[in-house]
Amino acid sequence: MRVSIFGTGYVGLVTGACLAEVGNHVVCMDIDADKVERLERGEIPIYEPGLEALVKRNHAAGRLAFTTDADAATRHGEVVFIAVGTPSDEDGSADLRAVLAVARQIGRVLTEEQLVVTKSTVPVGTAARVREAIRETTGDGLEPRVASNPEFLKEGAAVKDFMAPDRIIIGVADERSEQQLRHLYAPFNRNHEKIISMDIASAELTKYAANAMLATKISFMNELANLAEEVGADIERVRNGIGSDPRIGYHFIYPGVGFGGSCFPKDIRALARTASDHGRPARILEAVEAVNRDQKHRLHEKIVNRFGTDRESSPGQALSGRSFAIWGLAFKPETDDIREAPARVLIEALWDAGASVRAHDPKAMEAIRAAYGERDDLVLVDDPYDAIDGADGLVVVTEWKAFWSPDFERIKAGLIHPVIFDGRNIYDPSELAAMGFEHHAIGRPIRAAIG
Repeated sequence: MRVSIFGTGYVGLVTGACLAEVGNHVVCMDIDADKVERLERGEIPIYEPGLEALVKRNHAAGRLAFTTDADAATRHGEVVFIAVGTPSDEDGSADLRAVLAVARQIGRVLTEEQLVVTKSTVPVGTAARVREAIRETTGDGLEPRVASNPEFLKEGAAVKDFMAPDRIIIGVADERSEQQLRHLYAPFNRNHEKIISMDIASAELTKYAANAMLATKISFMNELANLAEEVGADIERVRNGIGSDPRIGYHFIYPGVGFGGSCFPKDIRALARTASDHGRPARILEAVEAVNRDQKHRLHEKIVNRFGTDRESSPGQALSGRSFAIWGLAFKPETDDIREAPARVLIEALWDAGASVRAHDPKAMEAIRAAYGERDDLVLVDDPYDAIDGADGLVVVTEWKAFWSPDFERIKAGLIHPVIFDGRNIYDPSELAAMGFEHHAIGRPIRAAIG
């Protein structure tokens, strides 16, 4: 099929590359001319495992092209996807200005044979607004067909998720649109039936409901972790105890320092706003967001409790003169995305307390450098062990695999104090204590060095 995609961010680029991989002819449109030129040269603006090779291979084969010409892109596609950003507006709602602007562009040359599909994460009712926006610029008598096809792609595993989906949600208002989408997704539906067809409003809500449920599990476990610290329990043992119940399971019940990224935070806010607008305040979602916001400060609280309480300084300079090594800057492993990352909250809090930071991340350091520029109190290093030298303590924020089994003797030799703040509970407290470390984790008793 001929497919057009408006937007070349995570969703648009992954969707375009994966659809091209199975033989479709895809045109990706973006208003950023520099970005389009880079993509034409094979330069990928984001880090996503497997994506670069996919883009280069399909571009070279002539199945994947990039353009800034909205009219040409619209004319090309039998199916036209809208995959532009929907960031949080000031009131927490999803900002749909880009989505509706694209819809108006599409309307200028759209024909009745084409199907317009919202791929962006959008609130219930957006498809109807997209249809009206298309009508503003389309010719008289055309009744645009609009469908919803929300994405369920995890950053760091987006290509795998698209190529081997666990479900494909399509929201349609007519049989013709459903058949077009079923034909498009047939290559991904061969193993067993994965397409779940429903009305448009239900499809739009399904995306938000899925992210809200997962975010709720995370915040619930973090709240339990904080309680475990107060009562002397070990949240990791609790996690294993409840995860063994098949009604609960082990997914998304890992305590840590809160969720970030481009999806969960904004989707929680948008869904809560939708609920409020309809007179149904989403009290659970409001609590999920509040718990997550507070959880991002837990590591800083632990650091101040350990290093700041015996210092004769003002509260604003409780860590004056201290330096801390931070491992992990992206909001999760296998991405360079630092949007709403817990590491950023920690770094800024350390600066406010007078401390300096030496940091390493396998992929996200350029993003951090672009966000903060050159600062005397921020040193970014290519080798994680270089971050440790002369630091008062090590703080693990993102659980990259390279951090799971490090050289602890080298860490101990480089730190001024053998103290590790384990924001993802990836180390065994007893083993660290036996090696002479003081270990501060999330929801676990503090383990002091033995001997």
